[in-house]
Amino acid sequence: MQPQQKTQIVIVGGGAAGLELATRLGARYGRKRHDIILVDENRTHIWKPLLHEVAAGSLDANLDEVGYRGHCYRWGYRYFKGSLAGIDRAAQRIHLAPILDDRGSEVVGPQTLRYDYLVLAYGSVTNDFGTPGVKENCIFLDRRVDADRFRDRLLDQCLRVSRAMTNDGGSDARVRVSIVGGGATGVELAAELFSAADALSHYGLEVFDRSRLEVSLIEAGPRILPALPEKLAESARHELETLGVRVRTATPIVESTAQGMVTGSGEMIAADLQVWAAGVKARPIAGGLDGLETSRSGQVVVLPTLQSATDPKVFALGDCAYCLLPGRDRPIPPRAQAAHQMATTAYHNLRRLMEGRPLKAFDYQDRGSLVSLSRFSTVGTLMGNLVGGRMAVEGRLARLIYLSLYRLHLIAIHGWIKGTALIAVGHANRVVRPRLKLH
Repeated sequence: MQPQQKTQIVIVGGGAAGLELATRLGARYGRKRHDIILVDENRTHIWKPLLHEVAAGSLDANLDEVGYRGHCYRWGYRYFKGSLAGIDRAAQRIHLAPILDDRGSEVVGPQTLRYDYLVLAYGSVTNDFGTPGVKENCIFLDRRVDADRFRDRLLDQCLRVSRAMTNDGGSDARVRVSIVGGGATGVELAAELFSAADALSHYGLEVFDRSRLEVSLIEAGPRILPALPEKLAESARHELETLGVRVRTATPIVESTAQGMVTGSGEMIAADLQVWAAGVKARPIAGGLDGLETSRSGQVVVLPTLQSATDPKVFALGDCAYCLLPGRDRPIPPRAQAAHQMATTAYHNLRRLMEGRPLKAFDYQDRGSLVSLSRFSTVGTLMGNLVGGRMAVEGRLARLIYLSLYRLHLIAIHGWIKGTALIAVGHANRVVRPRLKLH
């Protein structure tokens, strides 16, 4: 008599939604009768809202990242390194692309995984809107490797300027950074760069300070931070301009060149480093999604239960899901808090589905929006059940709440004991380790 086949749940994507879901399912079911598999092309997880700090050197990702292999052993799921290449819904299989090393040699060939239930949580990528030259000349902050590359180039340019000033005291050398996109990522990175510039003089660049940093924040729309009330957006703009950021609104970029950005009016904004943070789209899947209904931006259309509108055994969460709930005129936004809430709903609905019980509809609770201007300020709104309405917050209170969002994520993926310990270690590291990651 053959042993009964385990129920196999495959989760594609180890971001905020996917990792939290794998953690909860693994903790609930373990490996005896269920096989929970997390697939991700990276070996480690880092919370995506922190990438701007990694890029500026304010955060050492080696200390904050989570290794999937160690984590899966602790929480009772399996980890497969790989990226989704396609789906075969009739056979209930997913296809993974070959794994290549840094020289392009094949490490592992194409793989196939069966599933009883499939959860797509592979996230989003930066949308360049087909703007000429952007892919070649701009850095996207989609992955840790992107943030690391920006930090390396930033440090090289700071060193170049510092040496030029040492050799010629009257040198007008500058580190010129252009950031396209006035949303949270662009605004937070712009502020973080000035915090980093202040610290560099303590770490070997004695003649370098923030006066040598020129940051342009370029937004095509009429104002930055459209998700926030106009008053708060203006407060953030004032703070940025006080730091020295050149905030350019109503300035569409039509081309990126090796020398800088070209605006719609033909102006050249010279830059040594260019970052594109002007929007996101669903991550494209080379082999397609086998007929799953998708939105114009490539997101998987889901029902209020978070099941695909095409196939009830396929769920989609986070940035790759197009979820338009009844009574709403806009889909759920691609934000970390939405991913966290979707993971919770998917966890309960997968349990209900396997137990033959009716599923619950996703009820998105907007907790507000917070934008950190590094150590200088934090602005945002609290909404919903947190304050019984909508309230604008700034300063220390907003900063405390902003930091608590990451702490909640740590607790969700590590549990209360280890999560609390890691928070304490994080505080200690701020005291005993350098303010900047310089290598």
